[in-house]
Amino acid sequence: MITFDAVTKRYPDGTVAVDRLDLEAPTGEITVLVGPSGCGKTTSLRMINRMIDATEGRILLDGAPVQDIDPPTLRRGIGYVIQQAGLFPHRKIVDNIATVPHLLGWDKKKARARAMELLERVGLDPGLAGRYPFQLSGGQQQRVGVARALAADPPVLLMDEPFSAVDPIVRTSLQDELLRLQAELNKTIVFVTHDIDEAIKLGDRVAVLRVGGKLAQVADPKTLLSDPADDFVREFLGRDRGIRRLQFISTEGLRLRTDMTGDAAGPWRLVVDADGRPTGWVSRERPDELEPYGTFVRGRDPMRSALDAALLSPSGCAVAVDEDGKVVGVATRETLDEALAEAADG
Repeated sequence: MITFDAVTKRYPDGTVAVDRLDLEAPTGEITVLVGPSGCGKTTSLRMINRMIDATEGRILLDGAPVQDIDPPTLRRGIGYVIQQAGLFPHRKIVDNIATVPHLLGWDKKKARARAMELLERVGLDPGLAGRYPFQLSGGQQQRVGVARALAADPPVLLMDEPFSAVDPIVRTSLQDELLRLQAELNKTIVFVTHDIDEAIKLGDRVAVLRVGGKLAQVADPKTLLSDPADDFVREFLGRDRGIRRLQFISTEGLRLRTDMTGDAAGPWRLVVDADGRPTGWVSRERPDELEPYGTFVRGRDPMRSALDAALLSPSGCAVAVDEDGKVVGVATRETLDEALAEAADG
């Protein structure tokens, strides 16, 4: 548990970056700090490991004030991931990952063995161990940065906009990888971002900060989207927060049609291959042309994915598949409308 108790950061020129912040980051959860530029989210993060010291108030790490802990000792027990990974350019990947274990006095063999284990855990080829950072892509470097932060198995992980410098496809992959790792490791993570979609995807709790370091609201993502505290939070979430709410509505109970692969399916028929996987839609008017389709995994993917799948198809229908990609049914416009109406009713 990380606790901010009336924490203020005031600089010598009188600028207040964080103003009497009261906040808890529960053990084993991801707490995301989000807000506009100048809201103090990075300052708040860096006060946890004393890269910046608070002017007033206390920050407690499992009940112990961080101000009472020697900064180098504190930092060696906290993983830290920043933008563009911050790797040492002159050191091989395996040695970059083993940095903190070396500082803690691990012998070289043990430290390198831990580094090799983590390379695989973050989804990288162990063959990259002998390369230098400039020989890796941006996404690979960020994965190495996560591995380095986890090397000494710290209970706390601080992440300062770690995925903001990579392209959207890589960013999504890194976000998914973080969620996979967290499901295995259950670290206490404080994550800073300016992207509300990233905050909603990753956070167990999301803390929205105003300019000047004042806490506007802290809540789980679903509550944040459905019940913003005030106009500032509402505007920061954006006009499409209703669409974002669909991320938290299950497709488990979505009614499906199972008769749309036959010849008498109607104006649109779904074509499947010999293994039962979709290949496209054909229309009654153009029976020889395959049209695009979109899929979602029923019960695993949220309603937002089902709606997206329907919008990708000229039929207006979303194809529900199982974990193996085989068709289990079709969500029509009517059934999607029913589900959206239920969501609107809460």
